[in-house]
Amino acid sequence: MRALTWQSKHTVSVEDVPDSRIQEPTDAIIRITSTAICGSDLHLYDALSPFMDKGDVMGHEPMGIVEEVGSGITNLKQGDRVVVPFNVSCGHCWMCQRGLQSQCETTQVREQGSGATLLGFSRLYGSLPGGQAEYLRVPHADYGPIKVPHTGEDEQWLFLSDIIPTAWQGVKYAEVPEGGTLAVFGLGPVGQMATRIGVHLGYRVFGVDPVSERREMAARHGVEVFDMEGFGGRKIPELLREATGGRGPDGVVDAVGMEAHGSPLGKAAHTVVGLLPDAVARGAMKTAGVDRLNALHTAIESVRRGGTVSLSGVYGGMQDPMPMLTLFDRQIALRMGQCNVRHWVDDLLPLVDDPSDPLGVHDLVTHRASLEEAPGLYETFQKKQDGCIKVVLTP
Repeated sequence: MRALTWQSKHTVSVEDVPDSRIQEPTDAIIRITSTAICGSDLHLYDALSPFMDKGDVMGHEPMGIVEEVGSGITNLKQGDRVVVPFNVSCGHCWMCQRGLQSQCETTQVREQGSGATLLGFSRLYGSLPGGQAEYLRVPHADYGPIKVPHTGEDEQWLFLSDIIPTAWQGVKYAEVPEGGTLAVFGLGPVGQMATRIGVHLGYRVFGVDPVSERREMAARHGVEVFDMEGFGGRKIPELLREATGGRGPDGVVDAVGMEAHGSPLGKAAHTVVGLLPDAVARGAMKTAGVDRLNALHTAIESVRRGGTVSLSGVYGGMQDPMPMLTLFDRQIALRMGQCNVRHWVDDLLPLVDDPSDPLGVHDLVTHRASLEEAPGLYETFQKKQDGCIKVVLTP
């Protein structure tokens, strides 16, 4: 079968790889009909490349049609249409039973000290082949896949695999009171959905991003937008306080993560680590501060006293500097973590199925292409060229 594979830093290619096949009784094989490129894929393309191996199949936002099921599967049958969550969870362990599917004790990658196995996401999370391919083996398919109707275009359902539940969790973790204010830093796909969810929940929502096309998209959905560089030399925290009666937003979602703009020291750390042999680089990333923290530090400076900063963007450094005096003095709460996709599905399915499209899922994709065109679009997406916000691929 054909699949998008990692070859080296900044190099991916579509290659012939072994066909997906049933390995366990609870496996299913999915014929992929749509799969997306995520901002997290760009981390593997660049900053987290030391944890990748040549030939790894990428992608963790897939959906498609069930082609084959293992002998232990009773909830799915051939021909079912499903969305596949990016994290693999069993549904019955202590963590899953408490809604922490991203920490599933059955699929934890203990040799790396990591949480649940993720589709297509490096040896840090199990090196499980991902969904930017013609077919996908789905472990624990007796629990994970989300059955959806055969009605509607794929794009109506596809983002249940990751970005909609990730954004929903990020907003919920921000602990915004009823009628309160929410700021979202980073208006990529997750940030776009987080702002729309905030609007849907009745909050006053601010969106912050340096890219004009992203700000324009958010503004179409009732979001008050700011350039990350500020306005007239004034800094974002000052502008947000001015807009909120001098306090700052009740909650802030950082949807940027480790590769934030405006963090020269973090960029230098990424560059240095990228020059090391992979084995050495992996050790460095597990013991050093290598993240670009501009967005996170600005979020902490912006949120009101007693407010909450929610991290949806991925961070990978182990000793990143944090402004502990500010966090303590201003009584700021931090919440974060990989999304517990299955925990939020019951809340989200009715919204995605609503013909009025309250979350604006039909206004997100900017680029559609075949799987064979994926390598060029990785570069376009990373460099934020051609107004690229969300890419959907058809194998």
